Amino acid sequence: MTALTRPSAPSRRALLRAGLAGAGLLTLAACRSAVDEAAHAADAPGTAGSPDAPRRGGVLSVATGIDFTPSLLFAQSANTLVQRLVFNTLTRYDDQLRPQPELATAWEVAPDGLSVTLRLREDVLFHSGRRFTADDVVFAVRNLQNPARSAQLRSTAATVTDFRKNGDFELTLVLAHPVSNLFDLFEFMIIPDSGTVEDAVAGTRLIGTGPFTLTDRKPGSSLTFARNDRYWNPGRPYLDGVEIRVVPQAESLLSSLKTGQTHLSYNVRGKDVAGLRGDPQFRIKQYDTGSGAYYIGVNVTAEHVGDKRVRQAIAWAIDRERFVQQALGGYGSVSSVPWPKSSPAYTEADAAHYRHDPDRARALLKEAGLERITLPFAHSSEPGPTATAQILQYDLQQVGIDTVLQPTDSPTMQKQLISQSMPALWTLSHGFAQLHPATLAVSAYPFNEARNSSRFTSPAYTDVVQKAWNRSDSDSPDAKALYRQITDVLLDEEFVIDLAIAGLVEVAGRRAQGATLNKFGYLNLDDAHLTA
Repeated sequence: MTALTRPSAPSRRALLRAGLAGAGLLTLAACRSAVDEAAHAADAPGTAGSPDAPRRGGVLSVATGIDFTPSLLFAQSANTLVQRLVFNTLTRYDDQLRPQPELATAWEVAPDGLSVTLRLREDVLFHSGRRFTADDVVFAVRNLQNPARSAQLRSTAATVTDFRKNGDFELTLVLAHPVSNLFDLFEFMIIPDSGTVEDAVAGTRLIGTGPFTLTDRKPGSSLTFARNDRYWNPGRPYLDGVEIRVVPQAESLLSSLKTGQTHLSYNVRGKDVAGLRGDPQFRIKQYDTGSGAYYIGVNVTAEHVGDKRVRQAIAWAIDRERFVQQALGGYGSVSSVPWPKSSPAYTEADAAHYRHDPDRARALLKEAGLERITLPFAHSSEPGPTATAQILQYDLQQVGIDTVLQPTDSPTMQKQLISQSMPALWTLSHGFAQLHPATLAVSAYPFNEARNSSRFTSPAYTDVVQKAWNRSDSDSPDAKALYRQITDVLLDEEFVIDLAIAGLVEVAGRRAQGATLNKFGYLNLDDAHLTA
């Protein structure tokens, strides 16, 4: 295998195809050389003497609208603000979806795509003081394979059939078949402490290798974290601590930012963000990765909506332009498909496939033998999602589809998604489309070809998803042809009715600097700091 000396240089495709025949192992040293470390330190924010050196100390306060749900720690949910504070992942993507080192310093995928060898950092300690080793990677993979866990990307983790260790800091994962989303797994999979993982999902203790340690949790109110002084990333974090404050009311959350009680939030409503534009005390940053999409989900086993003509009627009934303006404050783009513009599965024609056409919606209902129906419609009970549901309810009513709104708390909705116990209709947002297209169809609860929230099954859908997933390349013409087929099924069957790709927006007071999100929305505060 070829030794990787600069993991950021190759494209993701090249990394997935990298490797030469033979049994040689990686030769890259686990840590940078002293020269490399010195250069890294010289370029890093906060270098002594730098005019923009970050100020050390202080506690960053982050406002969120949804409380932490410990049982969903290993799922993509409201927990994303917590995961990267306490834990680390093996790799992280850059803006071009090229994997970069985190706990893994180098990696090599075999030419046949049936194994990947990882070289790990040797200077990492868990918060308990125990040393991180290859055994912890083995545990993390098996943890996601555990059916008792609520975890997306389990199907990808399940392709790992064997572990071959070469000492404490190098191991090979043997795969049952090639997978095109291997590095999606490595970015998603947090590395927990095996001895306390049950405490973690119970919410009593979180032990990881990350920059902060959990010091207190008040359910429904707040979580507080202190600086991990033994963190492996030199000189980080800058902050002494972090407080995550749960503020469900949109007006109260906005007020907390305006008064300086909180410094940062990703849950400000679009219309409120628009009102902050031009205010010098705030910095507005929009992430263009399409990390979330709003949709109407359909339980195809419920009355009336088992007929795809009814589902298509719903798709034609929605005024997506009005939805983006009123529900998202203009921070989003109209789309009939889950894919953001950065996805290799995206086309403009697909995004515009369904438009606002009430007459066509009524005609489809009539064709299905229906004129006026009433359906239950679940939504999160917070004010923002409630307003969203009311906007959609109005459009559906105009074509003869009356809905009975069912406000539900977010943790309960997550559990209903997982257990396939949703009513006929519901509205939420979904992720995963910002990564490799196969990840959405094998991992996201609404789209999972094997077991989705809509109870939709189709041999054709399963076949094309499996073909797109069981390969080591993600951007070849053959791969894109498979994405085309996946999209065709989604647009025809409409068991998930996509409405808009949401623009994830960060609202930060002027003192908060350096916060970032990974591709799964995990909050990374390694470089975050507060100005004077």
